Amino acid sequence: MSGAALGIEIVVVFFLALFLLHRYGDFKKQQRMVLFGTLLAWYLCFLIVFILPLDVSTIDHEEPASAPTLSPSPSNHTTANTTVTPSKRSPCYKPWSYIPDGIMPVFWRVVYWTSQCLTWLLLPFMQSYARSGGFSITGKIKTALIENAIYYGTYLLIFGSLLIYVAVHPEWHLSWYELQTIGITAANTWGLFLLVLLLGYGLVEIPRSYWNASRHGHLLIKTYFKASKLMTEKADAEENLEDVMEEVRKVSESIKYNHPLRKYIDTILRKCPVDYQEKMGRNMDDYEDFDDKQNTYPSEKSLVKLHKQVIYAVQRHNRTRVQWQILLQQAIHLEDVAKNETSSTHQFVHSFPSSEPTGWFSRYVYTPTAEWYWECLLKRWFYRLLSVVLTLFSVAVVWSECTFFSTRPVLSLFAVFIQLAEREYNYLYIEMACFITIFFLCTCVYSTVFRIRVFNYYYLASHHQTDAYSLQFSGMLFCRLTPPLCLNFLGLIHMDSAISHQQKEQTAYTSIMGSMRVLSFIANGFYIYYPMLIVILCIATYFSLGTRCLNLLGFQQFVGDSEMTSDLIDEGKELIRREKRKRQRIEDGENRRRVRSDAEPNPTIIFTRLNVTPSLRRVVVSRVFISRCRFPRVVCVLTFRCVFCVSSRRHAGGRYLSMSSSRSRIFDDV
Repeated sequence: MSGAALGIEIVVVFFLALFLLHRYGDFKKQQRMVLFGTLLAWYLCFLIVFILPLDVSTIDHEEPASAPTLSPSPSNHTTANTTVTPSKRSPCYKPWSYIPDGIMPVFWRVVYWTSQCLTWLLLPFMQSYARSGGFSITGKIKTALIENAIYYGTYLLIFGSLLIYVAVHPEWHLSWYELQTIGITAANTWGLFLLVLLLGYGLVEIPRSYWNASRHGHLLIKTYFKASKLMTEKADAEENLEDVMEEVRKVSESIKYNHPLRKYIDTILRKCPVDYQEKMGRNMDDYEDFDDKQNTYPSEKSLVKLHKQVIYAVQRHNRTRVQWQILLQQAIHLEDVAKNETSSTHQFVHSFPSSEPTGWFSRYVYTPTAEWYWECLLKRWFYRLLSVVLTLFSVAVVWSECTFFSTRPVLSLFAVFIQLAEREYNYLYIEMACFITIFFLCTCVYSTVFRIRVFNYYYLASHHQTDAYSLQFSGMLFCRLTPPLCLNFLGLIHMDSAISHQQKEQTAYTSIMGSMRVLSFIANGFYIYYPMLIVILCIATYFSLGTRCLNLLGFQQFVGDSEMTSDLIDEGKELIRREKRKRQRIEDGENRRRVRSDAEPNPTIIFTRLNVTPSLRRVVVSRVFISRCRFPRVVCVLTFRCVFCVSSRRHAGGRYLSMSSSRSRIFDDV
């Protein structure tokens, strides 16, 4: 089983990253380079999180160094000299997840430096490349290099200044290893600064979100609030799309098919919605000699800008439209839950039943009775219990973040749990405790990354509605947050000697990070005292200070005691009610058409019984269909008259005469 756990986790983590990318990205429409870069960044970050517990347990399996004890030795002096003799401890065994020596250092080195190259070099370039409106690969690369010139120039300036500073101080003999450690420390310091902000928000917001999810009334009111805001955004996106499409139409009409820039117009039109493409296509002439007219034509640079605007407007319009349908479905479901809570039959009834056929799970397991007990009774208590458990974890993390530097006595709760397992060589417990702890920390940080929204600049939307820029920006954030998060976790369990100041064997991950003692003021100062700010951030998040400040600045936020919030809730409730009436009218119309079509006779059955030939049957049915569209109430009478007229022309031998005269008198009475 040597290395089996490592191989299994590598495969599992890959499919986890692929699943999340499929949920937020669009495999059919987005560029392969964007999808590959985002998948690689997410995969490497998740891989670090899942493999680190194996690294910790691999260190703990080693044969412990024999603890020295003092024993007297014979001497001629009056004072008794002592000699050191080793004490024996029970031998340890290799766990099933043991990874052979030499694999983990190489693994961490490849994973870490690949992720750092992605976040600091490749992903910024790929962001600008994907967002560029250029029509060729060369044009997109040129635009990306220009946009990142300042970004890359800043790196070169800092690195060059550092080399000059070292060169003018001969007393400093910094080796390549020490320079590498300084670079790693600088990157981790930047990541730790952002990590504490996101972690302080997630430690409070995640337990509170599950507690609020158990309150159906509060959840429904907040959904009304979201509906009002989303409708405003949806209307703004539609208006923006109309303006951009109008500009595209003007440019398309001015540049005809024989113009050299027409190929760029065709590229822009392919990015437009289908209905706009058809509308613009109908108004185009096949050919026009542009040389004979003194028209002003747009430049290639302006077309690049227009191409970029079209991509943004179409993506935003599609996102708001899909989000509105999802939010509408959520609001209807919450209203159904509120209605079914007082049901005496304990059968969950939907306002708009699904038109899709029910599967075996809905027929035999998740029946209407089981759905009622889950939605109206068990779900709220499950969420409340989960919220309490997550709250206890959050309290433990906050306490450990404030006390992990204390080694005597050991105050960090996670360090206490790991040390108890080390004494018993319980490797499974060590791996599970490490995995649960780091998974909770990552959930608090990563969920905040998925929730935050910077206007329309950065926003991760599910159901394949995230744009390429936001996907790659999230990959950059993950690659910058994961290494300091793992170092912070190792500090919580006292596995980082630079913080705990204990002489114990280090993990392979810590050896790759380098010794922080090169920069003692960071190891002994910033890394220890800065995480204590998490207490202030948790208090600010609990009282929603950030939300209230944004609300005062004019950004619409959900604040219970605000008059603006009440107005938006009422507006959202009316919007949901209007959409429900619209959906009900559509459903009633479909039911009426279905009943009417079932009640009407089928002329084909009548023709079959009267032995009418197929060729004549097609003639009569086509005329019956035309009459049905104009006079639906006389279809039945018309059909039987057609059959009567046709059958009266048949001879005894079953052969038909010419229908030229009869065909003109079939519909005379209509």
